[in-house]
Amino acid sequence: MGLPETTPLYELPRRPSRLRAALVSLRPRQWTKNLLLFAGIIFAAKLGDLSRWVEALAAFAAYCAASSASYLVNDVRDAPHDRLHPTKRLRPIAHGDLSPRQAILLAALLLAAAVLLVAPLGLASILFLCTFVGLQAAYTLSLKHVVLLDVMTIAGLFVVRAAAGAAAVEVRISPWLLLCTALLALFLALAKRRGELVLVGAEATPGRPVLEGYSLALVDQLVTVVAASTVISYCLYTFTARESKAMMITIPFVLFGVFRYLLLMHGRDLGEEPEEILLRDLPILLCIAGWAVCAAIILAVT
Repeated sequence: MGLPETTPLYELPRRPSRLRAALVSLRPRQWTKNLLLFAGIIFAAKLGDLSRWVEALAAFAAYCAASSASYLVNDVRDAPHDRLHPTKRLRPIAHGDLSPRQAILLAALLLAAAVLLVAPLGLASILFLCTFVGLQAAYTLSLKHVVLLDVMTIAGLFVVRAAAGAAAVEVRISPWLLLCTALLALFLALAKRRGELVLVGAEATPGRPVLEGYSLALVDQLVTVVAASTVISYCLYTFTARESKAMMITIPFVLFGVFRYLLLMHGRDLGEEPEEILLRDLPILLCIAGWAVCAAIILAVT
């Protein structure tokens, strides 16, 4: 007996819609990095100033747009290499779900939107955005292939975010906080390189060319130096904090967060995607929440 005509023998896998492919390519999970733009308004204890919150939100939206534009350009440029990677081959552009032409057009629209969002915030905000976009472009085109400069550029991008957030709401941000931001970003970037080295070694898959200049021994030494420097810098910030020396109470949260990340990085080799650890590991999430609550209380009452 034959099968009914209405019963398909097989079903081809459906490609995601163009809109969904575009949204995935924007990497919205990476927007958590741009939360740093709120550091200025938080540490200046201006939480009750509605107009400054509007300015901070505009800056946040602009940097999310600019970041996504850079990810699109990066994915177009790296598509041939990504197709050889066990996980990156599923990115929409590498997988063929979004064409390079569509990606570049979307990136241009996002950059235009970012400029329009920061334009009302003043010349300093425009200059910071231009610096951010220029540094992102330099990273995508060449610096990500240069040993040490690749991770230092990532750290620089975080410093620009923090400084831009303060400029958007016209408040002063402590140089110590900028240094802590740079060191913490450098720590996460090195942890990512370590995770990539582990993945390449374990699965014999091609990694990014810059990994040839690194080794596990070197990266572990660099991570140790930067982790120690991060904690020391944060301690020095709390000792000299203009906001309140009571911020010293938050030091244990920073210590635990760094220790926990090192534990996961060495014990489970979970360093390739730092944002995944920060979003999924419950102890780290509780640590961040505890630090935020404690800092908010201190800044509110002092």
